[in-house]
Amino acid sequence: MSAPLTPPPPPHERSARDAWQPPADGPAAATFQHSGNTGHAGYPRHGSWYDQDGPGMKTELREAAVTAVAVALGGVLLGVLWWWLAPRVPLVGDVVGENWVVYFKDSEGEQAIGVDGTFSLLALGLGALSALVAFLVRRRGGVPLVVALAVGGLLGSLLAWRIGVWLGPAQDVVAQARSAGKGVTFDAPLRLSAKGALLVWPFAALVMHLGLTGLFGPRDPDPLAPEGPYAPQGTGPKA
Repeated sequence: MSAPLTPPPPPHERSARDAWQPPADGPAAATFQHSGNTGHAGYPRHGSWYDQDGPGMKTELREAAVTAVAVALGGVLLGVLWWWLAPRVPLVGDVVGENWVVYFKDSEGEQAIGVDGTFSLLALGLGALSALVAFLVRRRGGVPLVVALAVGGLLGSLLAWRIGVWLGPAQDVVAQARSAGKGVTFDAPLRLSAKGALLVWPFAALVMHLGLTGLFGPRDPDPLAPEGPYAPQGTGPKA
């Protein structure tokens, strides 16, 4: 009588000691090691991906406040340049009865339009310059910085307008006519007829900064991009 046949173990059955173990060193082990910048299964913690998002909100707000103040102070330069470069509008005084009457010496002159145009061109240049300086100092964008450029540009335009008027001729044209004499030409007060010119600086700064950030600003890394030894095959450079 023969002994019963015992079936051999399955070819794929292995003991626990034959199970795959991660290597002690090498790239794969580095993935599973815990460090200060990695979390579970090698995913980066704070200090890797998240630090690339820029400084904290408090730092951004503080930098934005400094930017707004610095841009607004640039209105002093705009006001001085406007007063210096704007064309003069000639006026003439005359006496009608017992009252003084002031009128334009050249009724068809374009000096008044040139005053507004000079302010707009200067504001356009300073708006682009302020955006360029802000981009060079802080390469990253962000909502606080953009708002600071807009607010600072508007405040700078208002400051420049008031400084130019203050530096220009007196606002009392009748007193000027009496001081100059009948029929003598004198300069009209510096006025900004087109109040929309006050928005040129903030708009120019926003457009310039947006263009610089889009062309030369840092690119955000793709957190879903596969990296390391477990990246799908075929994605790396070919030999």
